[in-house]
Amino acid sequence: MRNSLLLAFSFLPILVCAKTASPYKVDTSAPASYSGMKLVFDEEFNYTGKPDSTIWNYETGFVRNHELQWYQCDNANVKDGRLLIEGKQANFENPSYDANIKNWKKNRKTVNYTASSITTMNKKFWKFGRFEIRARIDTAMGAWPAIWFLGIDYEWPSSGEIDMLEFYRNENKPIILANFVSGTTTKYSGKWNSSKTPLTTFTQNDKDWVRKYHIWRMDWTNDSIHLYIDDRLLNKTSIQETVNPDGTQPFLQPQYLLLNLALGENGGNPSKSKFPITFEVDYVRVYQQEIKK
Repeated sequence: MRNSLLLAFSFLPILVCAKTASPYKVDTSAPASYSGMKLVFDEEFNYTGKPDSTIWNYETGFVRNHELQWYQCDNANVKDGRLLIEGKQANFENPSYDANIKNWKKNRKTVNYTASSITTMNKKFWKFGRFEIRARIDTAMGAWPAIWFLGIDYEWPSSGEIDMLEFYRNENKPIILANFVSGTTTKYSGKWNSSKTPLTTFTQNDKDWVRKYHIWRMDWTNDSIHLYIDDRLLNKTSIQETVNPDGTQPFLQPQYLLLNLALGENGGNPSKSKFPITFEVDYVRVYQQEIKK
């Protein structure tokens, strides 16, 4: 299967460059070409309506991290050449509400916020390659957008987690994270390799940085993974540094993609923010080594 190639390769310079797109608009040019690599997946969001059901699934309800939002399909739509995920205020009873249950997903009586999380689980997954995702994030208080991957096997965190992007607030200071997570000997406790870059690193030199689209990139081989934003290296790891205690290799297995906008928790309190809060994704492109016949 072409999405699961176990090959070592190096990334070579671009041979054909598309016309430079406006950083404020979606990119309508053809995907770039890379020497020795083939474009194996290309979601440009060049249609109108709901995300393509042959690619995307929806998460539903209260899902993780005690976040405030109720995930639902209504908040993810494709229009004007991009995926638009919106965080909105709401006021309806939690369909799973049960006052006698300690589980936070069920003992919250009211849903006050909605958003969307879409994933390629069980539909599209990849092992190794260059991944390029062009997106524009909302930095409003409460926003916690993410571009991330999970392994198709093993229980988290032994499954592995790669966070190409997480934006949230650390001690009330906005930061951009790039993370790798692997397993430990403690159930549901991960070994984290995190990079935290203050948002001001970018905005102090570009007052319009938040208004622009940016390219998050992952270069993943069977030796290492490197994470970038606009060609700036944010974090990297050796595959050998992420071996689980039981000897399994989280990043030598296929991973699927998640695009989501969470609200609250690490994003901060959204109660005084202007809604909707938005997360826009222009495209998702995956390149892998071309096999010579």
